[in-house]
Amino acid sequence: MEAVKETINSALEKLNITGGASQGTPAKEPSEGDFNGLKATYEKAGQGQVFSFYEKLSTAEKAALFEQLSGFDPEYINEITERALHPAKTDSTEADKLEPLPENATSSVLDSSTENLDKWYNSGLELIAENKVAVVLMAGGQGTRLGSSAPKGCFDIGLPSKKSLFQLQGERIRKAELLAAKKHGKESVTIPWYVMTSGPTRGPTADFFEKNAWFGLKKENVVIFEQGVLPCISNEGKILLESKSKVAVAPDGNGGLYQALIQSGVVTDMGKRGIQHIHAYCVDNCLVKVADPVFIGFSASKNVDIATKVVRKRNAKESVGLILQKNGKPDVVEYSEISSEDAEAKDSKDSSLLKFRAANIVNHYYSYEFLESIPEWAKKLPHHVARKKIPFVNTETGETVKPEKPNGIKLEQFVFDCFPFLTLDKFACMEVKREDEFSPLKNARGTGEDDPDTSKQDIMTQGKKWVQAVGATVVSEQQTDGIEVSPLISYVSHFLKFCEIMQPPLYRAAY
Repeated sequence: MEAVKETINSALEKLNITGGASQGTPAKEPSEGDFNGLKATYEKAGQGQVFSFYEKLSTAEKAALFEQLSGFDPEYINEITERALHPAKTDSTEADKLEPLPENATSSVLDSSTENLDKWYNSGLELIAENKVAVVLMAGGQGTRLGSSAPKGCFDIGLPSKKSLFQLQGERIRKAELLAAKKHGKESVTIPWYVMTSGPTRGPTADFFEKNAWFGLKKENVVIFEQGVLPCISNEGKILLESKSKVAVAPDGNGGLYQALIQSGVVTDMGKRGIQHIHAYCVDNCLVKVADPVFIGFSASKNVDIATKVVRKRNAKESVGLILQKNGKPDVVEYSEISSEDAEAKDSKDSSLLKFRAANIVNHYYSYEFLESIPEWAKKLPHHVARKKIPFVNTETGETVKPEKPNGIKLEQFVFDCFPFLTLDKFACMEVKREDEFSPLKNARGTGEDDPDTSKQDIMTQGKKWVQAVGATVVSEQQTDGIEVSPLISYVSHFLKFCEIMQPPLYRAAY
């Protein structure tokens, strides 16, 4: 049987079908010196079990495993595992001091003057026209919970146009480019779009973008890169094998964005392009204002390293993280970490509002200087533990085990873990209307909350509101009927000019 296996593997290698080899180059077993050096490194770290089956692997499998293991530092893996499982205890017995962010670091579109909003919009549009603005999209998730094996950004939420999340967002970037070019008399304006995928979604994402002609953007301005992974660890602290020739790995969380921006060369590319202001967001928000000029202008005016958009917390019990200051530093406190007393506390200036109401929606601004400094602080980011049922190969018996209860951990970082690295004067926060800017797609259709139907409804309701705001009369059979407005027609409602598109201004709502 082994002879047959070797014959098949040999044939596959010649055809360049097996993994681990570069395209067009047959897999090559690492030299004895390279192998012994890497093995010694892992054995010194107490992780030599990853080589348990090495001698029985095919040449291609040996090459693939060697390449994978060369990408990890086992001592560092041990270090972050230890820190995550046994975080350092603080000497202080006092409770964390939580306060809202200072008023001079915040604004709200709910009560900002038209003068300020227009000022920020015009300033942001000018920065876009100067090609100083870029967009980073966190799009590593698959649509598994939505019943799809494709990347979540490819998902069709059911709009009349059948547009995917990627298309909606790409067209918003294109519209922002056009608005800036027109206002400032430029022949063309570029907003580079940096799309972070995970291992499983990179190929399908690239194929989808190519198939859809990059949604009207130039190919060279859409950069697809991949977030990192970390080995899965057993409850005993050992690196787990998914198969005899592959380590079990998991994405390093949305906080892995920072290392990925450096290692993929994205920050270097931004520097070459002269980028100074970056908008970063998650793919599952169908209402996101990509490269929002108002947000860019506001953040630039504050001269901060990070700014974040928030929506108003619905009530004291809503399960959302809160952006605030913790012990004098900007931070995010999860809903499970805040006391009932703090959750229910009222604003001292307006008893109708919660004291802590800035709900985190993972929608951020970064200065280029801050992203450039990532290597100085990236290793300070904490790793969080997620206990999971992780299938693995028993290194003693060679059997694949599918555990019935959590047998190990996955380590991940959160994108907001770097907030406390800043002083309060380098952090700002803008409150926006939930119905205008936040509608996440999390659940399968039919659940009635954060699902494709609610995403579709929120876009259609917004479109109906937009056309009514510019004087159109909308005729519909049901109150819930809405209208889809293409991002290529309007970025926000006050840029709608329906009178130039059709007459009379009477629209029948889509169902």
